[in-house]
Amino acid sequence: MRDVVVVGASAGGVEALRRLASRLPAQFPASVCLVLHIGQQDSQLPRMLGAWGPNPASHARDGDRLVPGRLLLAPPDRHLLIDGDRLRLTRGPKEHHTRPAIDPLFRSAALSAGPRVIGVVLTGCLDDGSAGLQAIRDCGGLTVVQDPDDAAEPSMPRAALRALGRPDHLVRLDDLPDLLARLVCEPAPPQREQPGAWEQEQRASLPGPQALQALQSAGRPTPLVCPECRGTLYEIHRSRPPRFRCHTGHAYSLHSLGSAQHQSTEDALFAAMRALQDKAEVLRRLAELDRLAGDPARAEACDAEAERVLQQAEALRALSEAQRPIPLDDAGTG
Repeated sequence: MRDVVVVGASAGGVEALRRLASRLPAQFPASVCLVLHIGQQDSQLPRMLGAWGPNPASHARDGDRLVPGRLLLAPPDRHLLIDGDRLRLTRGPKEHHTRPAIDPLFRSAALSAGPRVIGVVLTGCLDDGSAGLQAIRDCGGLTVVQDPDDAAEPSMPRAALRALGRPDHLVRLDDLPDLLARLVCEPAPPQREQPGAWEQEQRASLPGPQALQALQSAGRPTPLVCPECRGTLYEIHRSRPPRFRCHTGHAYSLHSLGSAQHQSTEDALFAAMRALQDKAEVLRRLAELDRLAGDPARAEACDAEAERVLQQAEALRALSEAQRPIPLDDAGTG
């Protein structure tokens, strides 16, 4: 049977998971692993999901076994992975500029459980989960995507549809619990040979001496650098839409890379602006000292230089205000 369900959500995900948990049948006959983009902040979501529905919920713990009828959530600042019949938590490199991320769970589930997996992408921004659904499909599992017209934030479901072409099931949220209840009772097809490309990418995402070698097999180096660590980004072979990973393990789609670079550029502009403002303040204080020392010409030169530096800072402010991130739903898929 299909006894592993993996679910990913981002913006609007708390309400989506509430509605899912409240309507799943009691003693659900599959393990359910969930990722919500929560970053490092504490989360009371497991307690709330357990109160909202008939199945117990908790944060996953490293080494836990997959247990039917239990909702297991990625804890703050940890990726949740499936390794055989056990769960693994890692503080590995961020993917799509977030930890926990959806793709690591989906990818590991695909490689561990193959056709027994059902992957579900719900409401959210950008496109985390799209590559993971591709891995699930390639390993024989089922792909389910929330109807974008039904999602609080449609970007993530739309990105999944673009990546897959057509999922196995496109569903409204209120119909999802009944669909999952039916799918988990269906027999899973035989295990198929796992695509080597996904195995290489999984190895590249994990710490250890094999990571760089796996990355070199999985992709080719590009002129681009990682916004997180400034390492070389490798473009994953035959990935559509394009995906990238650096030698330390940070991973991006083209869209999440654009979003991270937008933030990195904004941070750099503000850092440069602050440095220029500090420089202008020092120049003005030097001008005061020169006037006190009876050197008005030098003081005037310092004041003039301070004014020029402040103009440069204002130019940088205008550049930062003119920045606009690329809207995901209006961008091409590459």
